[in-house]
Formats: sequence, C-alpha cells, structure tokens
Amino acid sequence: MRKLLTFLAALSVVFSSPAMAWGAMGHRTVGAVAMANVKPSTRAAIQDLLRHQRELDTPKCRMGTIEDAATWPDCIKGEQWRWAYANSWHYHDQPICGTFDLKAHCRDGLCATAQIDRDAKLLADRKLAPVLRLEALSFLVHFVGDIHQPLHIGENEDMGGNAVKADYGIAPGRNLHSIWDGVLAERAITSAPSLVRRYSADEKARLATGTVEDWERESWEISRDFLYPLAFGGKLPCDVKEPQKVVWSNEAIEQAIPVIDERIERAGLRLAKMLDAALG
Repeated sequence: MRKLLTFLAALSVVFSSPAMAWGAMGHRTVGAVAMANVKPSTRAAIQDLLRHQRELDTPKCRMGTIEDAATWPDCIKGEQWRWAYANSWHYHDQPICGTFDLKAHCRDGLCATAQIDRDAKLLADRKLAPVLRLEALSFLVHFVGDIHQPLHIGENEDMGGNAVKADYGIAPGRNLHSIWDGVLAERAITSAPSLVRRYSADEKARLATGTVEDWERESWEISRDFLYPLAFGGKLPCDVKEPQKVVWSNEAIEQAIPVIDERIERAGLRLAKMLDAALG
C-alpha cells in the first residue's frame, strides 16, 4: 500500500503540471538528434560535463547521457520543495486570439525563451563551475524542445490545452495538451523513418533556421492556424465557444504526425547549432 501511494503521488505531480512538453520520448529524441549532429569537439565537451552529474545531487534524476539531460528538468519536478522556482520556465504563453509579442507574458524572465538565452550564456562561460554549466546544458536542451511544442506557446486561456478534455481516437480520459505531449508525439516518432541520424548540409540549411523568436512564432502560428482549428471543427475558439471536451480523430492524428516530426527535427538541429556555438 505504501508503494502504491508513493506511485500515485508521483503521478499526481507529473499530470497536474502544464509543463510536460513532448513527454520523455519527444524530449529524448530532440536531444539525440542534436547529439548526432554536433561537431566532434562539442560532443566531447558535453560528455565531459556529463561526468559531473553526481554534483547535482539528484540521484532519482540521473544525467548520464544527452537523452537523460533532455528529461532531467521534468524529472526534478518530483522535488517541488527544491525546484518549484523553475516551473514557469517550461513555456511562454501567447494567446492565439491576440497579437504575438515575444516580450509579453514573460515577467522577470520567467519563461522558456528568456531561459534559453540565459542557459546558452551560462553554458558558454568556461569560468563557471562545471556542475553549473551542466545544469544549464540540461535546461537548454529541454527548453528548446519545449518551445517547439505548439501548446507550450499558443493557448486560449486553457493552460495550453490542459483544461480541454479530449479523447484520442477511441481512447478517452486525456486532455488536448497531454495528447500532443505523449501518445501523439510517440506515434509520430515511431511511425516515421528514424529521426535520429546525421542530417545533410541541405537539410540543416532548410530546418536549422531562425532565431528563438522565430521558433516561438512558428509554434504560435501552428497552434492558431492548425492545432486549435483541427481540434474544434475547423474554427478558431476565438470565433466559437470552446467546448469542454473534444475528440482527436484518426484523421486529425494522421494530419498531425508530419507536423510533429518536423517540429522535433527542427528542435534537434537548431539545438545542435546552439550547442556548437556554446561549446564547439
């Protein structure tokens, strides 16, 4: 019974948070794509930093690989007494029925985009202790993944779809956000040709483009022009009352898969470019 209560408590922490972008598989895939495409010197620098994982003192959340680093910021949510200050770093809400404004909704730098800039600077600062740079590495890997999940940027006063109950095909009991984080992302990753590979120079030139602001705007536009209309019968919830529950149909699943695959590819390759700049 004690083990069951502990398990249920852990689940309540995970599923009550609106900041679980891509779930474990999505984040680990973004990290793996990046690691497969960084320069050899960058890869060596990352491996050197990972050797300092014990200094983080998070034995329940290990960081032995870049994939572990990608999920570490979600894992440490299990110790809210220690890490609660980082909760708002995982997203940067932009109302889909308003005007995109990078500086809005990010008071005192408490949002993903501001933290990406901060972590890139910390990671590049070789005067800092390695354990601090390792923490910055993990947050950077994770937050680049986060802002490529459309519902971590575009939202409609519904916590990025967390407040919208949704069925995934015939499977009930989810919400719009969790579908994109978990089952839909997992299906997209597993049904596509391997996303984790060495990409060509032409592919990188096409996918690894833009600034952090551009990446966030892309996610906002996908939420506004694709995701919410697809969930709500072809209309923006600005124009109609948002229903309390939707069904993400098999047709919607098929339409979303290539969108998710490209978001993960772009996140991984753009992250590789940032890691090379900081460590290469």
